[in-house]
Amino acid sequence: MSIAPDFIRNGIEKQTYEISLHADDERIADGLTISELEFALSQGKILEQYPNDPRGESCLTVGFTHDGIPVHVVCGKSPSGHLILVTVYIPTMPK
Repeated sequence: MSIAPDFIRNGIEKQTYEISLHADDERIADGLTISELEFALSQGKILEQYPNDPRGESCLTVGFTHDGIPVHVVCGKSPSGHLILVTVYIPTMPK
């Protein structure tokens, strides 16, 4: 089973998501705010699905901040069934 866009949007909208320490560190290093991250995810698209990831199913998303900055987020499901943001980064070429 793959992660659906609605699962991501609902987690963001209802504020029921979790952010890993790694993702939060990367977000801060790239100068992204939580609201920019939430906006990018609420408008984003799934680029790749990773249903067989040994850590649990996940997917790579892309979205844009209000200022048009692209943001990649690897999203998964936590053991409790909530959206979890695994890592966050601003992509560079050739992505």
